[in-house]
Amino acid sequence: MEIEVKVKREDENLHLKYNHTTDACFDIRSNADMVIPARGRDMVPTGISLSIPDGYMIQIKPRSGLSVKYGIETGAGVIDSDYTGEIKVVLFNHSDEDFKIEKYDRVCQAEIRPVYQAKFIEIDEHDDTGRGSKGFGSSGVK
Repeated sequence: MEIEVKVKREDENLHLKYNHTTDACFDIRSNADMVIPARGRDMVPTGISLSIPDGYMIQIKPRSGLSVKYGIETGAGVIDSDYTGEIKVVLFNHSDEDFKIEKYDRVCQAEIRPVYQAKFIEIDEHDDTGRGSKGFGSSGVK
C-alpha cells in the first residue's frame, strides 16, 4: 500500500528512500557531523520535515547494523501527523566508545503506520484469562 507524504528538506543529499521494494522502513540521515559519547545520548538533526497524512504516524527505529555493531539505539520515536517541524532523532550509545556520525550518515530508519485510537470503557472486573494478573515469567516461557 502506498500513501503520499510531503517532504521538506534542507539539502538535496538528505533524501528519503526505501532501499528495497520489500522494505518496511526507510532510512533517515544525519544533517550534522557529531559524536554520541560513550554511554551517552544526543539528538541528531536530520534537516527534514514531513507532512504525514491524518490517520498515520511515523515510528523511528534503530538500524540493525548500528545496533549490533556499535550499540546505537533510538529513543522518543513517535512522530504524530500534526507535527511538521524538523525531525530530530534521539540516539543512545550503549557502548564504551564514542560514536562518530558524519553528515549524511544513515542514523535510523522509520516506518509509516496507521493510527488506531482506543475507546476506553470503565469496568469493575476483568474477564478471567487464566493468567490474570500474574506478572513477569508467569507464562513459563524461558
